[in-house]
Amino acid sequence: MSKNKVVNVQVTLKETRGNSARLIKRFIKKVKKSKILDDLRERRYYEKPSSKRRRLKKQKKKNARKAAEDRKTN
Repeated sequence: MSKNKVVNVQVTLKETRGNSARLIKRFIKKVKKSKILDDLRERRYYEKPSSKRRRLKKQKKKNARKAAEDRKTN
């Protein structure tokens, strides 16, 4: 996530063939993909760089462990 990144997420009714429920779902999907809310939550409070590194390292370990379990079961 880069700083000062401007992202405009837009969905038209034409894309969803006039289906408003589909429009909302597609909009939510695009917002998640562009990581706008993740960036907002991250910037909400200041986090010390050391705390951020520690959190990311812990998250990587968790993801690696989960991936290993998935490989084991499949």
